Amino acid sequence: MVAEPGGPEDQKPQSDEARSAFSQPAGVGRSASPSEEDHPTSEFALPAGLTPEPQGTGGSSGTGSASGSGSAPGSGSETTGSAFAPPRTYSARDSPAFTPAHGIPMIRLTKEAPWQDRMRTMLRMPVAERPAPEPVQKHDDAGPAVPRVLDLTLRIGELLLAGGEGAEDVEAAMFAVTRSYGLDRCEPTVTFTLLSISHQPSLVDDPVTASRTVRRRGTDYTRLAAVFRLIDDITTEEGEVSLEEAYRRLAEIRRNRHPYPGWVLTLAAGGLAGAASVLVGGGFVVFLIAALGAMLGDRLAWLCAGRGLPEFYQFVVAAMPPAALGVALTLTHWSDVRPSAVITGGLFALLPGRALVAGVQDGLTGYYITAAARLLEVMYFFIGIVAGVLLVLYGGLQLGAQLNPEERLISHDRPWLQILASMLLSLAFAILLQQDRSTVLAVTLNGGVAWVIFGAMARTGQISPVAATAVAAGLVGLFGQLFSRYRYTSSLPFITAAIGPLLPGSATYFGLLGIAQNELDRGLASLSTAVATAGAIAIGVNLGSEISRLFMRVPGAIGGANRRAAKRTRGF
Repeated sequence: MVAEPGGPEDQKPQSDEARSAFSQPAGVGRSASPSEEDHPTSEFALPAGLTPEPQGTGGSSGTGSASGSGSAPGSGSETTGSAFAPPRTYSARDSPAFTPAHGIPMIRLTKEAPWQDRMRTMLRMPVAERPAPEPVQKHDDAGPAVPRVLDLTLRIGELLLAGGEGAEDVEAAMFAVTRSYGLDRCEPTVTFTLLSISHQPSLVDDPVTASRTVRRRGTDYTRLAAVFRLIDDITTEEGEVSLEEAYRRLAEIRRNRHPYPGWVLTLAAGGLAGAASVLVGGGFVVFLIAALGAMLGDRLAWLCAGRGLPEFYQFVVAAMPPAALGVALTLTHWSDVRPSAVITGGLFALLPGRALVAGVQDGLTGYYITAAARLLEVMYFFIGIVAGVLLVLYGGLQLGAQLNPEERLISHDRPWLQILASMLLSLAFAILLQQDRSTVLAVTLNGGVAWVIFGAMARTGQISPVAATAVAAGLVGLFGQLFSRYRYTSSLPFITAAIGPLLPGSATYFGLLGIAQNELDRGLASLSTAVATAGAIAIGVNLGSEISRLFMRVPGAIGGANRRAAKRTRGF
């Protein structure tokens, strides 16, 4: 039987052990309140007596109320929501939340544009904003073989980078291959000697990363053009290129022999030096002597390469025979021959114009590590040439050779002969670069046009030679991009050889002569002119290429889709 409250059972006195010293004395009329330990409150709860504003009932989403601890006792009103709940004025349908103020632009990539431009554009986008891939090459239901696709991509990138292609173009080619085989979320990375690519299937899957080191470089633009044709076939929908077929074609490209034998390359080096000597005022005898010196230097460089010597010493050895022949002509006092033209022609055959253009192009497009490495390589080559020529010049001065630095002030008005010489120089340079025979005529004409523009501005118009060089190099880059678009190949075979007549051979020689004669001010001023000319060549070529992407249209495309340059970061 249970006793009712207030009954006799409740009236029994409690013992001292059951009564706490801190308990409330009997007879004190104080209302009992729940303990704070039993019922904790939030510091964000409404104070007692404060009535919250009524919630709107207009159907705003995400504003549900919660009953219980958040309301004042006995208020009977709705409680406030969570601190992370959206505000009452928020509407998921109308509010542009979590987007930039200007919105996310729509990306439109026309399929008529060449794959180089499309891939450059996508490489500059964040991964989340890239268009969904549309696989061109078919594969089985299990999906593409990720390791094999990444390995094929790295092998293609290795051939391009070893052939002298710019870092941006190599990344674009690698990205084009992976997207064509259905691999999205790929990030290629290119440095001077290392290629790597990472593929992450999704946000919850582990990424797959592969890398490859470029240990040998060889100048063979025929092989470079074949690689570009392979990439173009992979990225187009007309032909299906399986992984096995791509590997087979890549192996054939690697096994292909150079289009020109060694003795033809030696003759081309002599022709280049002879044509360069005519450009700076030499005659037929100077042409033959300069060609002989360049061929001797080329053979000595091949001998050093066969013995495993680094390229620095190869350049030192190759620069000595032309300088030695020039000093020998000075000692013989042959009045009809200009020794400076012989030495300058030999320097033209050695100046690393290809590496210079690629290094400046990488720097202008944001690949600073690769650009620094390429320019450092150019500096080592240049120092090797300087060391070889200075050794011979110092020896000639000790023997009593009277080298005249004022010869560069003599003007020679032979425009037709110099135009032919510039075209011959470009032709010989194209053979040295192992270009395909079908591109030799175009690059020869391009070199002749470059020299005509330079001569018209610098000699007829009395404009600064550096500015004239920049304009002529810009037209070379413009025409080179035009030729490459019609051939759907790399632009290097149409550009590199055409800038040969613009290289600063004479400024380099007279700068070295001033240093050898202990006239440092004059020598350093001439070398500064050579450096400025080289920079003008590289910047002009890159600017001409960018202008072509801005304004030219795709050859053969229906309607002529505009080809825009890639959008790049601004640096802030």
